[in-house]
This record gives sequence, structure tokens and C-alpha cells, in this order.
Amino acid sequence: MAKDISQFREKVVDEASLEMLVKAECDCVDTIFDRAELQKNQCGFGKSGVCCKICHMGPCRITKNAPKGVCGADADTIVARNYLREVTGGTAAHSDHARHLVLILKKVALGKSTDYRIKDERTLRYSAGIYGIETTDRSANAIALDLANLLLDEFTSQEEPLKSLALAPEKRQALWNARDVAPLGIDRMVVEAMHRTTMGVDHNYKNLLMHAFRTALADGWGGSRAGSVVSDILFGSPAPVKSTANLGVLHADTVNIIVHGHEPALSEMLAIAVLDPAIKAYAAEAGASGITLAGICCTANEILMRHGVPVAGNVLQQELAIVTGAVEMMVVDVQCCMPSLPAVAAKYHTEIISTAEIAKMVGAHDVLFDEHSPLESAGKLIRRAIDNFKNRDASKVAIPKAKEPMVAGFSVDAIKNMLGGKYRASFRPLNDAIIQNRIVGLVGIVGCNNPKKKADDYTNILTMELIKRNVLVLKTGCAAIASGKAGMLKPEAAIRYAGDGLREVCEAVGMPPILHMGSCVDNARILEAATEVVLEGGLGDDLSMLPAVGVAPEWMSEKAVAIGSYFVASGVDVILGLPFYTSGSENVTRYLHEETKDIFGASFHLCEDPLEAVELIMRMLNEKRDRLGINKKAERKLLDMRERREANV
Repeated sequence: MAKDISQFREKVVDEASLEMLVKAECDCVDTIFDRAELQKNQCGFGKSGVCCKICHMGPCRITKNAPKGVCGADADTIVARNYLREVTGGTAAHSDHARHLVLILKKVALGKSTDYRIKDERTLRYSAGIYGIETTDRSANAIALDLANLLLDEFTSQEEPLKSLALAPEKRQALWNARDVAPLGIDRMVVEAMHRTTMGVDHNYKNLLMHAFRTALADGWGGSRAGSVVSDILFGSPAPVKSTANLGVLHADTVNIIVHGHEPALSEMLAIAVLDPAIKAYAAEAGASGITLAGICCTANEILMRHGVPVAGNVLQQELAIVTGAVEMMVVDVQCCMPSLPAVAAKYHTEIISTAEIAKMVGAHDVLFDEHSPLESAGKLIRRAIDNFKNRDASKVAIPKAKEPMVAGFSVDAIKNMLGGKYRASFRPLNDAIIQNRIVGLVGIVGCNNPKKKADDYTNILTMELIKRNVLVLKTGCAAIASGKAGMLKPEAAIRYAGDGLREVCEAVGMPPILHMGSCVDNARILEAATEVVLEGGLGDDLSMLPAVGVAPEWMSEKAVAIGSYFVASGVDVILGLPFYTSGSENVTRYLHEETKDIFGASFHLCEDPLEAVELIMRMLNEKRDRLGINKKAERKLLDMRERREANV
């Protein structure tokens, strides 16, 4: 017997997910929400971070009666080690993603790739230039080879700090050097972190935590930044594009293929191959009216930004997409792909295709992606999905109608062009709007979903309340998809929801009040945008001075711990909707939530209620505005040409 529908409403916000949860119950399909219910009495030692299984004298659990582990490690050491390992896991995930892309760029530069090419030469030349690579009178391939080798050095450097750190404001660079947290090579930071946390090595919780921030900086300014840069060069820099979000993007009469994960290399080829007339004809021969390619999670964001491919949903909807009964194939690669997918797919006709050597899944079909002939590989997968169309059971098909139009693709370049125009691209209009108090400040909302919270609820409430208060919101990852499903990623949302000042700016520019900036690896774009604001002038000379805050409302991944840490180390306060596993150590918790303010000019803040988070954010933004002396509304003045020249804008 199906549960009362009100119980499902406690788990999800959007109607499409609600419908699929009811259907999953009727189809006897076990979902993440069911498993979360079974796991609700979670281990208190794990949640407080005081469980240690680093060596086999344990596992040890710290209590009042047993305040030290077998080796003598106390709660501070154990909690700090566990925190550092989480940051390290997140850094490794983002950076390995980036390494994969850099190696593809190198193959392209050497002429060893037939299907990948340099799609955005302007971005290649700009990126090479900021790294000090000579570009004048040189071929694109020669420049790309130098850039690829330089970025590969960012992984392997043993004694020199990351070159990407020089892209931060000078004052922030000086702080990192003074605090000795400027990271060396990404791989060295990850290996050193694992060494430090081995039994019998680093036992000073402050020393461990400082290396956590150092390692996280290697992610945010190194791996993640490289991933975004190279994606833009190979696949094109994102620009505003219209699309649609939620499970209603699937169609009963088309072959439906879902791409899920984080690597854009294969999904990019799928987005191209699906347009092949021969493949379209093959689908017609199979009785389908066409092929629908849609995305889940961050792969969705990658092909959304560059091709306008519709988004089926975010991370907690991956099983629910299959429950529609209308998905011929789900192609998965790395990160956030749940091992439950083959079991769910077994109830329907859906094939789960695992494409990455490092991410095989029991019950899935392993079809390793051939990077030497990627377009051919993509075409074979699409034809295989078309062949599966005949196996669909019409009696099991129920596609929700819910879907919303959206606009995505706001790279830093796109924002500059949107604000200043093609020939005068600049962040100056944004800075002026902040100085004039039309926009109070910037808030980056990032991260996943977590079944510990009602899916998308915190994110949507927070977002809505912030734009009402004239805060411009920058979003990535599953948080961005949540806004898309809620109908907030479109210019009309400014008219309907935004405060007077923000609405005025949005209407003048023609932008939504929430800017979709990409996948979770693209959080580096948020820091890049913030740096552009600093460099534009008038709002201080460091990221810590900006009226800007980061929020991870429904986070769940180690990647989110790394992201939050590199934001704090960069000088941006971070609000958490869920706590870290550090409560077992008052010292570690105090360090992360208070003492880092004196070290980096920013810290973590736990706020589990979205409305309380809104009030805290507004207080923090206004305090920074007060310190900058801009917390007053200035009347708009139209400058004549002479005044514009004098102002140099």
C-alpha cells in the first residue's frame, strides 16, 4: 500500500519528484528517500567526527570515559584528521576531473585527437596570456601545448606554489604567503594530506586544519580553475542559453537518454552525435519521433551551458528519472552516481551504461569511452539506446508534466559582456550598482541535495528571500538546478520576485536575478567573478572586503567540504545548512567557525533554518557595506561624454 502522499511532501518540493516517489512506491522501487529513512538513526560517533579507523589498533571512539584512542590521539586530533581527509577527497575528485581535461587538451595540441578540437581560440589566447605564455604570432596548437604543460605542472610541482594563485587579488596572495598556506602541486598536497593523517604523524589539530585549507586552495585555484578553463577552450565558453528543467523534459514518443555524472568529455560528444541525420533516421526506423538527450547533476549543467540540452533534474532525482519508465539509457561516469541505479533500472527496461575505468558499477554495463574516437563511441551508445526503445513497457510509463523554462550559461566573460556590451565588457556596472545600494551584495549558493533535508526547500526559500532583498545570487551545481525547476532562472523572475533595486538592474541588462554559472567544479568561476569585482575597484582590495557570502544549503559531498574551505581561505564567509562532522571537538569547531576569521578574514557559520540564514547573510553584507562606507543609496546620475572620459569608464 502506498504511503500517504503527505509523507512524500515532507521529502521533496517539486511536483515531478512527488509524482515519481508515489509511482516508485507503487512499483516497489527502493529509492534514496526510503534508504535514508532506514538510516535515520545514524552513528553518533561518526556524526561528531570522533570515530577513528586510520590504523588497525582501533577502531577507536572517543567518549568521556575513553578520552583518547589506543595510540593516544584525542578528539581534537581525530576530528581534525577526519576533516582533512574529507577536504582531500573533495580536492582529488575535482582535480582528477580537471587532469582528464588537460590531458585531452594536450592531445589536441599534438594533433593526436580527431574529434576534439580547440573550439574557443579567444579563450585559449586569453588564458595563456594571464599565465604568461607568449601568444603573438603563434599557432593555437603551439599555445595550447604550452598551456596544457603548464597546467599539468600545477599537479606535479614539488617546490613551487601554484601559478594560478597569482590570479587572486595581490592582498590575498600576500596573506596566503604570510600564513604559509599557499599550496604547491595539487598531487603533492593530496599525498601530503594522506601522509599527515596517517597514524603517528601530525597530531596538532591546528596544523592539520591549516593543511586542509592549503589543500582546498589547490582545488579552488588549481584543479577546479583548470577544469573550467580547459572545458571552455575545448567545448566553448558558456553564454546565456534557453532551456528547460525537470522530469517533464522527457517524452513518451522519443528515445530518452540521460547523461549523469561530471565529466563533459563524453557528454559533449553525445550532444553532437544526437544531431547526426543518420542517427535521427535510425530512431525514426525504430518507431520513435526523435531522440531526447537530457542531463542529471553536473553533467547536465555542462551540456546545458554549451548546447541548451534540457535538465531532467539534480542529484536526488537520478533514480526518479528511471522510475518514469521512459528512459532507454542512463550514461554515467564519475561522482554522485549512486550504486543503486542498476537495481532501480532492473524494474524497467533502462540500461545503465558505466563509461569510466575508475567508476565501474555492479549491475551496470561497462562500455568504456574511447577517447581516440569519441564521436564514434557516442554514436554507438545512442544507437544502442535506440535499439532498446522497443523494450519499453508502455504500462510502466508515467512522465510528469512539471518543467520550467530557464536561462543558463553565465560564465565570467558572459557576465562582463552582458553588463558592459561586446565592446566595453566590464564589471563596472555591477560595482556601481553595489556602491549605489541597488544591489546589496553577492551571494554564491552552491552544492548538492541531501535527503536529511526536504529536497530543494532550503535552497529555494533562501534564494527567493535574498533576491527580494536586492541580493544578486550566483549559483552552480544542483543548487542551480533547484532554481531552474522552481522557475527562477529566467529574466521574468526579476519582475515577479526581485526587490526594486535588483529588478531595476536586471531589467536594464536583461538578466535573471539568479545567474547559473555552471557545474560544481565551476565554483572557481564564482571566485573569478568576485576577483573581477575587486579588480574593477571601489569595493576594497581583497575578497574579504566584498559584500559577498557563500552558502552550501543542502550539501552532502566531500567536494562541498573542499569548496567551503577554499572559499573561507579566499576570504569569503560560508554558511552551512548542515553541520560538519566536527562537534566531537570544541576546539576544531571553534577554529573553523570563529578563529579562521582572524586568519583569513572569513569563517564558517552553521545555520540550519533558511530564514535565519537570510537574516545572518543580510547582517553580514550590511556590516561589510558599513566598513566600505557605501551603506547608503546614491541617486543615479547620467554622465555626459566628458564626465565618462574623466571617470575612465
